[in-house]
Amino acid sequence: QVQLVESGGGLVQAGGSLRLSCAASGSIARVNTMGWYRQSPGKQRELVALTTSGGSANYADSVEGRFTISRDNAKNMVYLQMSSLKPEDTAVYYCNLRQTVWPRGYDYWGQGTQVTVSS
Repeated sequence: QVQLVESGGGLVQAGGSLRLSCAASGSIARVNTMGWYRQSPGKQRELVALTTSGGSANYADSVEGRFTISRDNAKNMVYLQMSSLKPEDTAVYYCNLRQTVWPRGYDYWGQGTQVTVSS
């Protein structure tokens, strides 16, 4: 089992910045993908950014150039630096860890942290 705990959400004005953190603990495979997803009321959960244990990163078009995902493998932490925030970034942000323990794949989720961007 893997546990994920997010922190760092809050209320910020448009144009401001926030940094989200996610601490992973438990049975974490050396090779994994960690990422951030978000969900706003009435919408489906969507991918924000992913990073692999090898260090590659991918972003949703809507956040490219404004958000930066990073990770510390030694500490099993993943971060999301959010800048130039817009009201449409308002959502609950969820940390995700995806790993394969042969022959199965596993998805783990945090409890979510609220980000609210005021105009």
